[in-house]
Amino acid sequence: MISIGISAFQGCSNISSITIPSSVTTIGSSVFRSCTSLSSINIPISVVSIENNLFRSCTSLTSIALSEGVNSVGDYAFGDCTALTSITIPSSVSSIGSSVFQNCTSLSSISIPEGVNSIGDYAFGDCNALTNITIPDSVSSIGQYAFQSCSSLTSITISNSMSSIGNGLFYDCTSLASAQFDGNAPSIGTQVFENTQVSYTVVGVTNAAS
Repeated sequence: MISIGISAFQGCSNISSITIPSSVTTIGSSVFRSCTSLSSINIPISVVSIENNLFRSCTSLTSIALSEGVNSVGDYAFGDCTALTSITIPSSVSSIGSSVFQNCTSLSSISIPEGVNSIGDYAFGDCNALTNITIPDSVSSIGQYAFQSCSSLTSITISNSMSSIGNGLFYDCTSLASAQFDGNAPSIGTQVFENTQVSYTVVGVTNAAS
């Protein structure tokens, strides 16, 4: 076996664990979507891409480690995995898609490794257990509302490679009190710090975003 087809196990609510053989190089989109009893899975190093919706709504999945060699994580790959508390992203990953971890309400911490250069829209939206995050220097692009409604997020460190911050990046992060820019502060879009506790200065004017 070298591939698993699109939606192959979607909605198989009785599967609790699965081991994928090392011969597999391709896993299609939505393969394990809505496998609501799936709590553990081993992904072999031969798999290089986590496709769209792969584990979406796997509500019993608590943790997962992606192996070195994975270079991209697709849209909604772990969206609505409400029991997910931790995930290991390898340094080989260069892009994190849109809504990848959206509504992962138990995810309390995550490390984004050097090598990631883009983070998609709403990537961590509604991750309301997430308390802090550091964005490495390699990241040059972050999508709109990527951290929207992360209500436990208290601090954020943004790399010196960011020249601009898109709309609503930290919108409704009600506990956010500190935003640190390593280097010159980037240009800031609309609603970035709306409904947060962050104060910032733009063109000589102090703005309170709360």
